[in-house]
Amino acid sequence: MEKNTLGLLRIRVRRGHNLAVRDTLSSDPYVVVTMGNQMQKLKTRVVKNNCNPEWNDELTLSVTSFDTPITLTVYDKDTFTVDDKMGDADIDLKPYIECLKMGLKNLPEGCVVKRVQPTKQNCLSDESPCVWHDGKIVQDMSLRLRNVECGEVFVQIEWINLPGSNLFAGTDQFGVTN
Repeated sequence: MEKNTLGLLRIRVRRGHNLAVRDTLSSDPYVVVTMGNQMQKLKTRVVKNNCNPEWNDELTLSVTSFDTPITLTVYDKDTFTVDDKMGDADIDLKPYIECLKMGLKNLPEGCVVKRVQPTKQNCLSDESPCVWHDGKIVQDMSLRLRNVECGEVFVQIEWINLPGSNLFAGTDQFGVTN
């Protein structure tokens, strides 16, 4: 873990929808998650012969900046050649971080804290709610892939405070009480 890590982000890469065909009739997709220039590269497993894969993989990323986008890149696994790129999308953390900074507690299960709308500046293909779930705020996203003819990836993000950190426990990152 990097020394200036603010916390961890659990990314549940749930599934892909209508992904591009890169082999004869289908693809063998997997997702790579990166953040800025960090050396950290996380990967889901490969799902064979499926343009609508169900990964349901949990990846945990060390977050060093809230301004650096997290990039998901989908690839088609090839045996004898370089894996084919099947598009990419960015996760914008800022709306989610705004919800965490509210310092909310004890909300009713399933309560929607914020609804993030798709714009030209984000990769969302549909409204993305930040929801109170099991005592935490999670955000579900459907991300439209760029640089490809078609495809979406469905993910959920959840913040994990580091032990001893109170980054979002009623104070902001500079120790100022909210």
